[in-house]
Amino acid sequence: MISSETFLSAAKARRHDFYVGVPCSSLAPLINGALTRPDATYVGASSEGEAVAIASGAWLANRPGTILCQNSGLGNAVNPLTSLNIPFRIPVLVVTSWRGQPGIPDEPQHAMMGTITQQLLSLMQIPHGAFPETAQSIHIALDEACAHMSSTDLPFALVAADGALERCEAPRMPAVHRSEGVRVGWQPTGERPSRMAVLERFLSLVDQTTAVIATTGKCGRELFTLADRPQHLYMVGALGCASSVGLGVALNSTTRVAVLDGDGSVLMKMGALATIGATRPSNLLHIILDNGVHDSTGGQATSPVDFATVATACGYAFVADCADIHGFEEAFLAASRIDGPACIHMRIASGSISKLGRPALPPEVVARRFKAFLADHHEI
Repeated sequence: MISSETFLSAAKARRHDFYVGVPCSSLAPLINGALTRPDATYVGASSEGEAVAIASGAWLANRPGTILCQNSGLGNAVNPLTSLNIPFRIPVLVVTSWRGQPGIPDEPQHAMMGTITQQLLSLMQIPHGAFPETAQSIHIALDEACAHMSSTDLPFALVAADGALERCEAPRMPAVHRSEGVRVGWQPTGERPSRMAVLERFLSLVDQTTAVIATTGKCGRELFTLADRPQHLYMVGALGCASSVGLGVALNSTTRVAVLDGDGSVLMKMGALATIGATRPSNLLHIILDNGVHDSTGGQATSPVDFATVATACGYAFVADCADIHGFEEAFLAASRIDGPACIHMRIASGSISKLGRPALPPEVVARRFKAFLADHHEI
């Protein structure tokens, strides 16, 4: 059994001081310890998949990310780990508990995952080791994890058996009094524009120092078709994770970050809006291009949601609702003057151009080009 302070100090010595997690009673000492340390950052995510994406964004901003989660939540993390971290070759350290460990009484919902935790990690081709249980073994375990991540640019996991950590009390957190954000709207003056038309206007407005993250599907493909720039990150997997990657970047860089999202993508991980509202990055603009369908998979209808109302309730500092190019431009310019997370809910027409291409660069090349862009633009 070790103290959270011992582990966190050893991790800090290896530049691991940015933690993203979902509560787990077994890992509560680490979460509480990270919340207590002035030289560490802890972000509470709404799901494990979201946590993986936030930590990945931090890595892009040159701050190694560590995920703290219960092993039952590994199921929520499978998609981004396999379709974001592996193709983009983004290393993150995963510290997971081992609830349901065979031979140790536990709740029935943990029995299956407890049996297959290591098998699941191996199936995802994520090397893993036992979480250190003595002070002497901490450095060995972390050195092995860091050496793997450095040499392969891929994730590594530490699996913590029940009772591996000494108790650590939760810090007394101040009450959060969220100020009401600004909400504006523009009445449409004609038919809804295409996504391509909105992206064209976006490219004419965005400056060369803003990091741009485009969600997977036709949004990223259209952006690449219109213009390929080092400031662009084209998501090719991990549907729903674009805003969380953007949050990880925004929290670890002074660079302005614009996320080009879709209604289907946002619906998949709506909890991310609450995390953005809670962390309140001053440099994040979240643009939701809402055409009411899953355009990339045949046009199946999405569930209609007033995303502007949701973003307002979640604590965004500025929210705009618009449905034409003029309204979008006005909203974009207004958002650029706001200190706090901003959201533009842009209603667009469905459909895309025929014979739409795809990003020609491999994901890992796009990620490193994007990381180099961030390094040149006011990295913290």
